[in-house]
Amino acid sequence: MRLLIQRVSQASVMVDNKIVGQIGRGLLVLCGFKKDEMNSNLGKMAEKCLNLRLFEDEQGKMNLSLLDISGELLVVSQFTLYANCRKGRRPGFDNSMPPDEAEKMYERLIKEFQMSGLKMESGIFGAKMDIALNNDGPVTIMLDDEKLFQSK
Repeated sequence: MRLLIQRVSQASVMVDNKIVGQIGRGLLVLCGFKKDEMNSNLGKMAEKCLNLRLFEDEQGKMNLSLLDISGELLVVSQFTLYANCRKGRRPGFDNSMPPDEAEKMYERLIKEFQMSGLKMESGIFGAKMDIALNNDGPVTIMLDDEKLFQSK
C-alpha cells in the first residue's frame, strides 16, 4: 500500500460537478493498493499517517501531528500510485490491485482513519474525480508499507 500525503490548508473532491468531500486544515491522503497485498498493514499505515509530525509548532518546527492539531482528513483512492513507467511511454498498471479487491481495502482504510475521531471525508472509489487543494508548505510525503514495515 502507498499513501501520498499532502499537508493542506483546504482540499475538496468533486464527482460529476458535485463536491463529495471537503476539508479545511489537515491532510489529503491519496491511497493505492498493490496486487496480492494483504490488509495486515492497514492499521499501521493509518496510525503512521495520523501521527506523522507534519504541522508546525509555535517555533515553526514540524513537531505536531494531525491528531495534535485536531486536523481534518480527506482520503481518495488512486490506483495510479502503482504505475510502472520503466518501459515505453505508457504507464503500466499490472502492479495495481484489481478494482473489486482494492475497493474493499479502501473501505477498510477509511474505517481505520474514522477510528481517530477526526473529521474525515473521502472520494468515491472508481469515480472520475476532480481534486482541488492548497498544498501548505508545500509538504508532500510518500508512505510505502513495503519500505516501512517489511523486515530487511
